[in-house]
Amino acid sequence: MSNITHQQAMRYHRQISLNGFDLAKQEKLFASRVVIIGAGGLGCSVAQYLCAAGVGHISIIDQDSVELTNLQRQVLHTEADIGSSKVSSAVSALAQINSECELLALEQHLNGENANRLLENYDLIVDCTDNIDARNVINKAAYSLACDLVSGAAIRMEGQVFCVSPSHNSACYQCISAYFDNPQLSCSEAGIMSPIVGIVGALQALEGIKMLSDYGTVALNSLMFFDGMHSEWHRFKVNKRPACDVCSRHPALVVGSVK
Repeated sequence: MSNITHQQAMRYHRQISLNGFDLAKQEKLFASRVVIIGAGGLGCSVAQYLCAAGVGHISIIDQDSVELTNLQRQVLHTEADIGSSKVSSAVSALAQINSECELLALEQHLNGENANRLLENYDLIVDCTDNIDARNVINKAAYSLACDLVSGAAIRMEGQVFCVSPSHNSACYQCISAYFDNPQLSCSEAGIMSPIVGIVGALQALEGIKMLSDYGTVALNSLMFFDGMHSEWHRFKVNKRPACDVCSRHPALVVGSVK
């Protein structure tokens, strides 16, 4: 028997009424714990959709403060938040979206030394950082903790989303980042069109919801690339690298049914 109240059933009816998405899957979202690294453009987009969809707990990690230049794309922050910490600003805004969502603001810098400690005990990690080094650290921690990961990136008029599932022995972010040239430009150097982070972040949220609720087909072993200049999505197959320093060291522990 479902533990969802009548009010909750009404609130999430548009999801529950989807073909194949029922009360049990909504309850999976209620019971899920998600951590988002980065409260910038991608993080703001991801967080509001996960919160609105009914994810039970959301932690946000970021050490930065809100600046005027952030407001062009970081939609959870307002002019009144300039100077305050991004995580406190984001959590305050999310509380207005869904009071039932448990929220935790972690004003910290995630690195190789504290990543496993900060990211343990979650069902999903969402990477909304802005550099390859941070993504590689998060990816390594995700595989070490056997936690699903949705990684996103956005710059100029481009964006990408990559999903990782250690329990299904999928290719990891290191399998593709090994081919990237360094250094990579930041948004402050190359620019970013405001809706790009919304588009990419929304897809990250969608893939995350599918992972958490075991719904639909998750895009594992695929790099999804968005070309904003031509409004086109491209999908590239990513082969697991046999010599990958991260995922080749972990055996498959197949649980659930991520498709």
